[in-house]
Amino acid sequence: MLPPGLKKSVETHLTSLKEATVEIEELKPVGGGCINEAYSLKTRQGKFFIKYNSSVAYPGMFEKEAAGLKILSDATALMVPEVIGLGESGEYSYLLLQHIESGTTVRNFWAHFGTKLAELHSNTSEFFGLDHDNYIGSLVQHNKHYPDFIGFFIEQRIEPQLREARNKGALEQRDIRCFNSLFKILQNIIPVEKPALLHGDLWSGNFMVTAEGLPCLIDPAVYYGHRESDIAMTKLFGGFNPEFYEAVNEAWPLEKGWQKRIDIFNLYPLLVHVNLFGGGYARQLMQIIRQF
Repeated sequence: MLPPGLKKSVETHLTSLKEATVEIEELKPVGGGCINEAYSLKTRQGKFFIKYNSSVAYPGMFEKEAAGLKILSDATALMVPEVIGLGESGEYSYLLLQHIESGTTVRNFWAHFGTKLAELHSNTSEFFGLDHDNYIGSLVQHNKHYPDFIGFFIEQRIEPQLREARNKGALEQRDIRCFNSLFKILQNIIPVEKPALLHGDLWSGNFMVTAEGLPCLIDPAVYYGHRESDIAMTKLFGGFNPEFYEAVNEAWPLEKGWQKRIDIFNLYPLLVHVNLFGGGYARQLMQIIRQF
């Protein structure tokens, strides 16, 4: 159930937007996330999706998510939910989105997805990063502009997460030294590419299959980065259908040896998981580091 005050605020918000009295007739919890509470709302004016959380614990989280969805929408490559509205009620902030009916994949779904992701990545910028910081999960994601990816990757992605992991006791100083050694050879491992517009948190839980059988991106952590970051993230929990990677490579071939660089790019999401969940992610992280 929505907290009573929040429910009233959402009804008032939707009433204003729709210029007709909106009452929530049915609430259905939506699973799949571990950060926010999420529900499908049924009203006489249609269905909506809402997610909410503490406005104090996560200031500006939904404003940043809405901005990321707008950036992806403007790129016109892949579908994203329309942002209906943002608001606050008491201790909560919330994000209202278009309700996307889920379905099953159609023929060529994965090929279409891969081709369109390559199209998304073709959107570029003068710098790596973004004009504002945002979130990945419940952690702040730093996006200061950098002219080169290696500097951005080290200073805006890896080092902030390393500091947090060390402060939490999840990593030791000797682990940090291993990372420092890796930093010295990254320029020999990661190929130079222009900044690409990324979803930023592209795993199987962050896209939907629509009722029409098409991919729809959700829960972005948008920035301009190295496109192999998105590709690597899809491999973190088992990987997508092989047709997806074939289509990516047909639309815009990845640099030779991209499979061997997956673990390097996944150091960032693994560090995020260390800081969110701890446990075995730290061991997995250090196994990768020692390989290099």
